[in-house]
Amino acid sequence: MRTGKPNCPGEEGETFQDGITNGAQWYDVEGGMQDYNYVWANCFEITLELSCCKYPPTSELQQAWENNRDSLLAFIEKVHIGVKGFVRDAVTGAGLENATIAVAGIAHNITAGKRGDYHRLLVPGTYNVTAVVMGYTPVTRENIEVKEGDATEVDFSLQPTIMPLALNVTQFTATPAPVSTITPTPVQAEAPSPTPLHQPIQPVDFRHHHFSDMEIFLRRYASEYPNITRLYSVGKSVELRELYVMEISDNPGIHEAGEPEFKYIGNMHGNEVVGRELLLNLIEYLCKNFGTDPEVTDLVQSTRIHIMPSMNPDGYEKSQEGSAVYRGGTVGRNNSNNYDLNRNFPDQFFHVADPPQPETLAVMTWLKTYPFVLSANLHGGSLVVNYPFDDDEQGIAIYSKSPDDAVFQQLALSYSKENRKMYQGSPCKDMYPTEYFPHGITNGAQWYNVPGGMQDWNYLHTNCFEVTIELGCVKYPKAEELPKYWEQNRRSLLQFMKQVHRGVWGFVLDAMDGRGILNATISVADINHPVTTYKDGDYWRLLVQGTYKITASARGYDPVTKTVEVGSKGGVQVNFTLSRSDIKVEEGKVPVLNTPDTSDPNEKEFETLIKDLSAENGLERLLLTSSGDVSPYRYRPYKDLSEFLRGLYLNYPHITNLTSLGQSVEFRQIWSLEISNKPNQSEPEDPKIRFVAGIHGNAPVGTELLLALAEFLCMNYKKNAAVTKLIDRTRIVIVPSLNPDGREIAQERGCTSKIGQTNAHGRDLDTDFTSNYSRYSGTREPETKAIIENLILKQDFSLSVALDGGSLLVTYPYDKPVQTVENKETLKHLASLYANNHPLMHLGQPGCPNKSDENIPGGVIRGSEWHSHLGSMKDFSVTFGHCPEITVYTSCCYFPSAGQLPVLWADHRKSLLSMLVEVHKGVHGFVQDKSGKAISKATIVLNEGLRVYTKEGGYFHVLLAPGLHNINAIADGYQQKHVKVFVRHDAPSSVLIVFDTENRIFGLPRELVVTVAGASMSALVLTACIIWCVCSIKSNRHKDGFHRLRQHHDDYEDEIRMMSTGSKKSLLSHEFQDETDTEEETLYSSKH
Repeated sequence: MRTGKPNCPGEEGETFQDGITNGAQWYDVEGGMQDYNYVWANCFEITLELSCCKYPPTSELQQAWENNRDSLLAFIEKVHIGVKGFVRDAVTGAGLENATIAVAGIAHNITAGKRGDYHRLLVPGTYNVTAVVMGYTPVTRENIEVKEGDATEVDFSLQPTIMPLALNVTQFTATPAPVSTITPTPVQAEAPSPTPLHQPIQPVDFRHHHFSDMEIFLRRYASEYPNITRLYSVGKSVELRELYVMEISDNPGIHEAGEPEFKYIGNMHGNEVVGRELLLNLIEYLCKNFGTDPEVTDLVQSTRIHIMPSMNPDGYEKSQEGSAVYRGGTVGRNNSNNYDLNRNFPDQFFHVADPPQPETLAVMTWLKTYPFVLSANLHGGSLVVNYPFDDDEQGIAIYSKSPDDAVFQQLALSYSKENRKMYQGSPCKDMYPTEYFPHGITNGAQWYNVPGGMQDWNYLHTNCFEVTIELGCVKYPKAEELPKYWEQNRRSLLQFMKQVHRGVWGFVLDAMDGRGILNATISVADINHPVTTYKDGDYWRLLVQGTYKITASARGYDPVTKTVEVGSKGGVQVNFTLSRSDIKVEEGKVPVLNTPDTSDPNEKEFETLIKDLSAENGLERLLLTSSGDVSPYRYRPYKDLSEFLRGLYLNYPHITNLTSLGQSVEFRQIWSLEISNKPNQSEPEDPKIRFVAGIHGNAPVGTELLLALAEFLCMNYKKNAAVTKLIDRTRIVIVPSLNPDGREIAQERGCTSKIGQTNAHGRDLDTDFTSNYSRYSGTREPETKAIIENLILKQDFSLSVALDGGSLLVTYPYDKPVQTVENKETLKHLASLYANNHPLMHLGQPGCPNKSDENIPGGVIRGSEWHSHLGSMKDFSVTFGHCPEITVYTSCCYFPSAGQLPVLWADHRKSLLSMLVEVHKGVHGFVQDKSGKAISKATIVLNEGLRVYTKEGGYFHVLLAPGLHNINAIADGYQQKHVKVFVRHDAPSSVLIVFDTENRIFGLPRELVVTVAGASMSALVLTACIIWCVCSIKSNRHKDGFHRLRQHHDDYEDEIRMMSTGSKKSLLSHEFQDETDTEEETLYSSKH
């Protein structure tokens, strides 16, 4: 380049002095990027022409790199030349954004950045540089010398032309602001002077907060009190506003074992605003008084508090101050889709016809994520606490008692007693003069019927007890009235939170290892409402004063019942230790094997990782600490998909291997990408998982999700410790498109279109996995044949996940109608695990067009109960591949717009990663004989049904639902082994099976066979001896026997003839002898 003579074909005479040129002098380019950079931005850009050939052969790329490497690096270094520095306010020291930097004699200015920083490229020389900002006196620095190398630092300090008045904080905070204005409050109010009795700091921020204002408020307190707060969102409203929650705890972001979790929800009806403002006041009150006020400090240290100020931010923005004066006001009540959110939850008595709303689904997911114990939903329009149930079977206003009616009454009274006006029971005399609530509480249904209410859903579907609190007759009062509401409800809000500690709490532990048992059931005699334990085995059961019989039970354990006395104050800790069923090993009984302790620190470390990733927010933490945004933003047709996979293989060659399983009808490759620390090598000790998508070409979402997953894993290898360990210990196979031909003709936004569903022969591939694969393999579709022969029949996978489209649920085998499903609990467990890690799927209401009333409990259903059909891939995988497979339906729309892909990836990535964690659980086994020799191809029968086989090296791995399971191990020549193993929800269980030599031969006891064989041998030896003796005597009597035969031919002629005939018969019978005995002898010798 520097010679200036490129000698390009057809332009041999073209020269550039020193290899550079002015663009316009070479040829005119209108609308060029480099000019735009220089004119409209602070950036200096040049254009580099790197070779005469625009698209040279691959073989020339190495030489091109050699030619340009040093130039590229030298050019990057030039970013440091010239002058640089900061432009600041001389009074406050703050950086001055957009300050203009002008160099005398050069008609090109640049501007400073957000912090007042600037960098002006200049060649060596002496310059006068000026900094200018409106409202400030310009400053010029003269004779600035710029040298070769790093830039000269030049800072500017500008004096404002008008000095700001000092702020009188006392006057500012003392003067009430007009109602129509938004007046900021001081960042941190000073605590009052010490008094003999401590006085907590009261909120000063009384105004109506619109969404942006509320958002700033929440961020401010999260920033100022990071040690006790965490701001997070549970989802978005219809208009995409965040549904914010402020967590307040002494360990924010962490569930502390044994510590109950509490929540407040406000503004469910957008025009009922008092609750919204009270919860913001409460956040301020708790934050400012933590560490100084004993009541607040104790509450925050002993409780994990979650506060959602607004569940319906869209409705709030539509409502207006003073418009919803009494109960009849409706503007802004509903969400942006005009649905009442407190009529939108699944109901126990009536079918809710309205489609589930984003706000409802987000809250339901939130409530399933955290172990909430107690909650209140703050409303407006009356002054009363109402408790479940909110409706009844008849749909009329009648007392509808829940099993915990006494508890709910106590909870409701704890709030109303602290609010004098509410406790009086006659709230809105002007509008409803006859309405009366004794002690300010009421049963919901007795007041009026509310099907689809949130408080009933809490009680019926979670461990949480929730009441609804009506805070006043006026739904949207004037701002100046807000301090009065705070004063009326302050004590009630605090007192209600304290109720979370009433009743009984404790842990349910495993007697063998002392670990907590997840999902153990806590039942109270005569109260038909069990609760379940959380991940550490901790539980909380609200109860009123009394004596109770409480039982703890869990699958695979013997239940334990205790009699408990609950007092009038505080809670009683009651722990349960459960023994596993059949845990005692008696003589002749089956032993129970568990995960053995290992001295290998790597094994312990990996087991800890699996446990951590299985814990609450474990996968969220992995995602938060991962690097790179891999969100898909477009669909990739076959050519782009192939190039993307090849790109992953070329960029990450040490952990990927790209192969073709075969070709489609139209000769497109069916790609398989393996991700492992040792790709394409046999590692029988590591579990193997496959992800398959695109069996229906018109549903390509799964394809894009798997490509994103592949890039995520590769990008984070050796960067994220958890991802690295998962890849090191797992063999991951990704088949992103099983039906590339159908995908090529499918159309984006074809939500219900079947174009591309089948392959090029018009065959639905999910009906082509016929049972008898040997008989029909010749007529099988090439795509089906490829995955059967090269993946499924390898029989070395522990788990398979197939991604499809057209709904939002997970199905497990079988798709064909069958009477019984072997290993059903495990298959359902795997499906549920995926659904539970998806924010919406586990709610069981896909809400798909034309199926808005479809209800799939837990988002999981057996394939044949949803859409029964024969020849499915998952059925074939289970039957012939001995691998459990689930099918994930990723979205209602088969082919949604590309704009939805980032959201779909965000929804599914946690579920996909959960499968990588789950594949390491279940039972990991090793089978050997007493000498330590590994036994491959041994049959492992689980729970007298499911069969798997040991791999090379004697390894086997099978996924099983948590609980106690039976294992029978069978191998030729060895005695059958029968053991039990307990499978945990958060850790693998390891089993070492040592075979004894087979003690039966041909179905008979070894001792009997040996005795008979010994006796037979003795008899044979004795017979041989007798014959030998006889023959010896005969030999002595007829020394010259043959000579005498010749002499006495006539005497022996008949005898010789008979002997000769007998020999022929003997030979003849031997020639046609049955070979069964010989085969048995061969088999016996091979066994022993």
